[in-house]
Amino acid sequence: MKLISYALCPYAQRVSIVLDEKARRFERINIDLANKPDWFLALSPHGKVPLLKDGDAVLFESVAILEYLEDTVEPALYPADPAARAHMRAWVAFAGSLLNAIGRLYSARDAAVYEGARVDLRREFEKLEQAAAEAGWPTAAAFSLLDAVYAPVFRYFDLFDQLLDHGLLAGLEALAAWRQRLAARPSVQRAVAATYTDDLRAFLCRRNSFLLKAAA
Repeated sequence: MKLISYALCPYAQRVSIVLDEKARRFERINIDLANKPDWFLALSPHGKVPLLKDGDAVLFESVAILEYLEDTVEPALYPADPAARAHMRAWVAFAGSLLNAIGRLYSARDAAVYEGARVDLRREFEKLEQAAAEAGWPTAAAFSLLDAVYAPVFRYFDLFDQLLDHGLLAGLEALAAWRQRLAARPSVQRAVAATYTDDLRAFLCRRNSFLLKAAA
């Protein structure tokens, strides 16, 4: 298998984590999204990463890729019970909305826009905190697809916590425990390069992000 990605892409991280957890060997090919190669544009309908090539199959959209891997590669990371499986799928979708909210946060270039994005994101994290505490996700014995999609969400805060006292995760004990468990997972650690934090900081600099300006 070949995973076509971008070094910071959280959606590619989730695919990498799942492949790693399923012990499926793969080659990761990072491209420059500012200068997308023609062969990539010919394969990706929206010009987005990740893409997964498995033989003649070329798959796009991370959720579709995860479903394909779940259907074709053991072990299963979804629960067997249909209701529990549907519940997990719904919270996988919620992770996508969180990533969009994080994107609005780091794209803010002034204090007012940043604060609006921060308030909205905090509200979403409070919803996740309640669900995580009730379902026991922070202390789950078995690694699940839910873990794979939320690890890249929490990873942003390895840098954000260094930059600003944003309060986004303050007092959310279930999320803190979950974040700590995922950070220690080898598959999560291997999903990015050792330079990830520095690369993310450089990305925020290029975006003229308020997060960096406030930290300065």
